[in-house]
Amino acid sequence: MHREVVNAGILGIGTYVPERILTNTELEKMVDTSDEWIRSRSGICERRIAGPEQATSDLASNAARRALADAGTAPEEIDLVICATDTADMIFPATACLVQDRIGVKKKAGAFDLAAGCTGFIYALTVGSQFIAAGACRRVLVIGAETMSRVIDWKDRSTCVLFGDGAGAVVLGPVSTGEGILATKLYSDGSGGPHLLLPAGGSRRPASSDTLNSRLHYLQMNGREVFKFAVRVMGEAAEEVIAEAGLNKSDVDFFIPHQANIRIIEPAARRLGVPMEKVMVNVDRYGNTSTASIPLALEEAVRGGRINKGDHVVVVGFGAGLTWGAVVIKW
Repeated sequence: MHREVVNAGILGIGTYVPERILTNTELEKMVDTSDEWIRSRSGICERRIAGPEQATSDLASNAARRALADAGTAPEEIDLVICATDTADMIFPATACLVQDRIGVKKKAGAFDLAAGCTGFIYALTVGSQFIAAGACRRVLVIGAETMSRVIDWKDRSTCVLFGDGAGAVVLGPVSTGEGILATKLYSDGSGGPHLLLPAGGSRRPASSDTLNSRLHYLQMNGREVFKFAVRVMGEAAEEVIAEAGLNKSDVDFFIPHQANIRIIEPAARRLGVPMEKVMVNVDRYGNTSTASIPLALEEAVRGGRINKGDHVVVVGFGAGLTWGAVVIKW
């Protein structure tokens, strides 16, 4: 029997960031850097840092509760929890399972983690929408959450100035035809994996005194290569997903790029012909929060009245893998 495809849309959104703010001025006392150097090369002024008692599941749970409240959805109504993260509480069980239990989602709901670098939220949004489109789920909770401060080498000035902690979540559900998620595009190029990685702690290089002494349990990044990759793919992915949705660039009402670096965001906006007043930028206050970046930016744009019903919103991200992806949403 033919099953009608159901459109999935965002019914509610919630975010959470830790209270502690780490400014560029404070970083000047920790590593050989300066406020001017960080601002000019990234646009970042400050970032949030999780407290010693906080793990990724704590940030994720807070954001999830707020998303459920915003959607008017009870935890028992959730059929599936997807948590996009690169800084899970532990290798297993999945952080999504910890969140499921903590916020009271029914015991028979599915729950799993998804790892796709900073593109993880876009991947999770795409996967969650497919469960709804296929009729397998009615309500899907999608989370992007990170405690990047736990995997940053605070002696490496090239990376420690860039990242922050935070979480964002959305509740997905069926919406009317022509609304919600209109198109998605996912990409990867594993040959670029060595440019952005956390070398040790997995099966290839399990924890040992050697990996600890060699500082291999911290994020390593070839900044030059990642920058060149990001500038190229952000605009390309946006153009391709717009075409996939049957739209033109002139139809874009608002643009939400991954908040990694203002010098990556601005060229992508120019390529789309979107003026900066229609581009969400909060990298200055949060830094790169990886999978939490896009939901944090989306929630701020919605709450600030910058996105209105009927607007075409283009969301684009990139990250470790190397991965990248884009989504078009009719709000």
